[in-house]
Amino acid sequence: MMHYSDSHIDDEHKAHFKTLHTIRLPKAQWTLMGMIIFAMVACGIFVYVVPWVQTASGTGQVIALNPQDRVQNVTAFVSGRIEQWYVTDGQQVKEGDPIVLLADNDPNLLERLAAEKAQVQAQISAAQSAMAIAQLDVSRSETLFREGLGSRRDYEQSRIRVAEMQARLSEARASLNQIEVNLSRQSVQTVRAPRDGVIQRISGGAKATLVSQGQVVATFAPTEAKRVVEVYIDGRDVALIEPGNPVKLQFEGWPAIQFSGWPSIAKGLFDGKVQSVDLASSANGLFRVIVEEDASVEGWPKEPFVRLGANARGWVLLKEVPVYYELWRQLNDFPLQTPDQIEGSSRNSGASGNSSGSSSGSSTSSGSN
Repeated sequence: MMHYSDSHIDDEHKAHFKTLHTIRLPKAQWTLMGMIIFAMVACGIFVYVVPWVQTASGTGQVIALNPQDRVQNVTAFVSGRIEQWYVTDGQQVKEGDPIVLLADNDPNLLERLAAEKAQVQAQISAAQSAMAIAQLDVSRSETLFREGLGSRRDYEQSRIRVAEMQARLSEARASLNQIEVNLSRQSVQTVRAPRDGVIQRISGGAKATLVSQGQVVATFAPTEAKRVVEVYIDGRDVALIEPGNPVKLQFEGWPAIQFSGWPSIAKGLFDGKVQSVDLASSANGLFRVIVEEDASVEGWPKEPFVRLGANARGWVLLKEVPVYYELWRQLNDFPLQTPDQIEGSSRNSGASGNSSGSSSGSSTSSGSN
């Protein structure tokens, strides 16, 4: 029986299938293969060479930096009933413009207070005259006592009368101060606007509605407030944020195209910078970052396009890293950290381990000695 080698058998079979020699891969497949290889090489070079800006993102809203510029409640200074409203919802007012007129429940209160004031003033005048006479009696009693013509008892009683007159005079002056305070309170029955702004909402009722002292009668929003944005950042990322870091902001209602890693090609975003970072977390478990307007670039939209309380989203720009490192970090769900920081922490941990090992070795050798 003859045995043929594999190559001889293959050649013999190929001789029977002549079309097999003519089969070639199509040019389209060669082109596609070349494109895939080129794309893989280009992607490798891209992720290794191109930088990526790490960002810490968060959402928040526009607020006023100065507490006096924030929405505030206008309260009644005295108890009474509403006599007249001077404003309506949404009306603009100037500083000192009247908002509401209050009237006391007792229409004769001012007259009675004026009468009480006149009576107390008369008591003060009488007490001052009696005080002057009592002081003269003390002087005479002291002179007679020193000359031996008067008794000590008379001298001491004259001094007691002077002390009583002083107490009455002080009491009358305290009553006068209280009456003047009441008159001063009644004189501010007209509630006025604390500064330029807008009456957002009237909280009081109609005419003759009773209000108590300190009750909110209207809500007032100042104009021309210095605006900042409070952005809430996750605690894993807030450790790298420092005052002065640049921030990209997107305001509610403004269309924008955001490229987190390449802020230079983003559109529709506004620039800011970190002013401060809260030391403690807020009630939602996130840390508040205050972002102010960057005066060196284009400013934020003016009111009414971006109002106080408008929602905003911010991206705090941090250090640059290669794209491959950012992909590796996000795939592993690691916090924001640069390769330099990782190497530094590794060196520090290694140095601490060596120092602890050397200290334990020295203690062992000393123990053996």
